[in-house]
Amino acid sequence: MSTFDDRENAFENKFAHDEEVKFKAEARTNKLLGLWAAELLGKSGDDAAAYAAEVVKADFEEAGHEDVVRKVAADLGEMADTDTIRAKRAELSVLAKTQVMTEVG
Repeated sequence: MSTFDDRENAFENKFAHDEEVKFKAEARTNKLLGLWAAELLGKSGDDAAAYAAEVVKADFEEAGHEDVVRKVAADLGEMADTDTIRAKRAELSVLAKTQVMTEVG
């Protein structure tokens, strides 16, 4: 293999790794948001975990995270508006990225 091929493979591997980390961080953010919303809804234990899983699944409906915001907003009703949910999601995104990066090493 040439140096160019080695560099190309290294770049492709780094890109794949970065995309995997990004995906995991997004899923973790949505899970944390789901757990936050579950607490507001009075859920705990398995019920909270199941609700968080629903929130994670909601992210697969369309590109971006607005589908998650809409789901949580609909479920919370007047307990939190969309701006509050977006702000909480942004806050949790930082925590999720830190957690995933720590786990990935």
